[in-house]
Amino acid sequence: MDDSAVVREVMQAVLGADRNIKVIVAADPLIAFAKIEREQPHVVVTDLEMPRMDGLTFIRTIMAHQPLPIVVCSGFAEKRMDLAISALRLGAVEVITKPKLGVRDFLHESAVMLLDAVWSAASARVIPRGDLSVAPRNTADVVLPLGPPPRSANGGEKFIAVGASTGGTEAIREFLQAMPRNCPGIVIVQHMPEMFTRAFAERLNKDCAVEVKEAADGDRIESGRVLIAPGNYHLLVQRSGVSYMAHVTDGPLVSRHRPSVDVLFRSVAKSAGNNSVGVLMTGMGDDGAQGLLEMRNAGAHTIAQDEATCVVFGMPKEAISRGAAKEILPLRLIAAAAMGAANLSKSR
Repeated sequence: MDDSAVVREVMQAVLGADRNIKVIVAADPLIAFAKIEREQPHVVVTDLEMPRMDGLTFIRTIMAHQPLPIVVCSGFAEKRMDLAISALRLGAVEVITKPKLGVRDFLHESAVMLLDAVWSAASARVIPRGDLSVAPRNTADVVLPLGPPPRSANGGEKFIAVGASTGGTEAIREFLQAMPRNCPGIVIVQHMPEMFTRAFAERLNKDCAVEVKEAADGDRIESGRVLIAPGNYHLLVQRSGVSYMAHVTDGPLVSRHRPSVDVLFRSVAKSAGNNSVGVLMTGMGDDGAQGLLEMRNAGAHTIAQDEATCVVFGMPKEAISRGAAKEILPLRLIAAAAMGAANLSKSR
């Protein structure tokens, strides 16, 4: 037996510390099915490797007979990446990394992410959100001070910056599959654990006409290429002459996340201004709302996904309430609108 029982105890303690969460523990899927039927939980948190039944079968069975929001919490060795992606395809709404026992800072950040993931999943069921003040809530200032935006960003390639969280994996897939091979460069922050983003990028690279890869420090942002922020690292955009480059860096959690959409969008506002298009998609919380406003103030065209097509209408709703979105669109129209806005900026 590995440390699964100890990890369950840690997770139970983290979740149980929130007075608005009642935790029910099951040692394996068969026990879980009985407890789900009896207790009617609002959210299921599961590993992918369990005794008596694999995680995908467990998720598939729940979704077929009694659909519930599911959060996958697992250790992500390379061989498990495809399993995690398949879990999302089957209906899981979040994937987070299992806490590393004995690593204090990691465990502390895992608590933040675990609580946010559970409340994110539960939000679609209209569960009142409790106080999640597990750690200080940083703004993008801790990674990149705001400062003045560029007066003009004439010249250079136009590109699109995208942020998403809960429900974003499938939203991003639909968005990218609508993009032609020669689309503007695209940079994306999707809230995901370390290592998972590479497998996600590789899967998208197979499914889309454009090139999709996990961003590496110094990657050029160019036509037909999509760069996805690596899990556990912030992604920023920096100008280099008439080109734009990806900068991947460590740093504190911002808006409770690393990578953070606010960090990406602020860097785009500062370096590109009206050379960019900002898109904020489905997700819990408000990460990206302030950054999208900064992009709009810097001259970028900004788009928020509408409520009807969001899995969780949190991040776009907050951006809309702040006046950050120039357009509010259903998912199916966002790719064409972003392309159109980028092409319009080219003609200026």
